[in-house]
Amino acid sequence: MKPLGKLTEKYPFLKIIGNRYVLVGLFFIIWMVFIDNYSLYFEHPVLDNEIEELEENKAYYIQEIKKDSISIKQLKNPEQTEKYAREQYYMKRDNEDIYIIEFEENAEESE
Repeated sequence: MKPLGKLTEKYPFLKIIGNRYVLVGLFFIIWMVFIDNYSLYFEHPVLDNEIEELEENKAYYIQEIKKDSISIKQLKNPEQTEKYAREQYYMKRDNEDIYIIEFEENAEESE
């Protein structure tokens, strides 16, 4: 009689666990879940967080593209182009002077 014969008679589920295919399958599952480099337990939460961050970046850049496309449509108008150049780059016409006035609140923010 086998040394584990009494145990397998008393506990029939030990026969199933003692099967070599079941043991190899259990080993494979434990390996894939815990030990593997791309394990389900440790690596996937990190990858899920990275995916969420990339989706947030994607949404942000889509918004920025919409803003820029609106600006580009406005800049096709020559008057808007001149207004933009005057406001952003302090450009002027030949016969005028520009004075830039900064308030204290704005000066503190820019520093």
